Amino acid sequence: MINLQHLLYRQNWLFLDQSVSGLAMNPMHSFAMDDTLCRRASEFENTGIARPWVHDRTVVLGIQDSRLPFIDKGVQFLRNEGYEVIVRNSGGLAVVLDPAVYNLSLIFRDEKNLTIDRGYDLMVAFTRLLLHDVGVIEDGEIKESYCPGRYDLSVNGQKFAGISQRRLRGGVAVQIYLAMSGSGSERASLIREFYSRAVNGAATKFEYPRIMPEKMASLEEISGHTFTSEKLNERLLLQLQKLSGKLGIYELDSTDWERYENNIERIVKRNEKVSAVNG
Repeated sequence: MINLQHLLYRQNWLFLDQSVSGLAMNPMHSFAMDDTLCRRASEFENTGIARPWVHDRTVVLGIQDSRLPFIDKGVQFLRNEGYEVIVRNSGGLAVVLDPAVYNLSLIFRDEKNLTIDRGYDLMVAFTRLLLHDVGVIEDGEIKESYCPGRYDLSVNGQKFAGISQRRLRGGVAVQIYLAMSGSGSERASLIREFYSRAVNGAATKFEYPRIMPEKMASLEEISGHTFTSEKLNERLLLQLQKLSGKLGIYELDSTDWERYENNIERIVKRNEKVSAVNG
């Protein structure tokens, strides 16, 4: 049995907060940032980088979503509802971002003992530390949610978080979204309608989610507690302090910025088809 807290412990934890600045950024920049930090983390010994990020109203599609038979109709619906639409570079299907959805990336060097499953397990363990007061957090697929997966997090059968993972250039970014407040079922209904329009009864090459909106909720709906980015950042820093020999702020250098610009170019290119629909 692997001690997950032992694996979470790092000689250095570095914190890069984009929970406020992200509101003025296109979420494509966030995925480019994680790719940039993966490269940097690969060059560090026994160091983790924690990056919280929050964006305005955006639906992030998976690559499979972008190939649905009537994707143009689905994207137009989302834009009519006031959402930007992008395609991400990590796995998974469509998810909703808005100012009440807190995202967290934990980024490490890709080491032998950090297998794919263990990467997910680390985020589950960390989230339970972060949200110790919301009830019994279960991990396991909520099939009727959007972007269902083995590492969905739920309380009493209602999903409030999903985890994805990206590995490249010697680094690992484990990413989670946490629905802090607002209506989980309204977000789920939005994605259900997206699929209805983007599929429109046609055959598809993958099984898209048959969403039941009542299967999703926010942390506030589940616990009755108020959650904000500021409060979650405070909890995050307290946990990192317990899990590090030294806690510091990460500042990007000129090499990081150069890599970041290159990563943005690649992601923008991947999004050209959806951007054309958006236009």
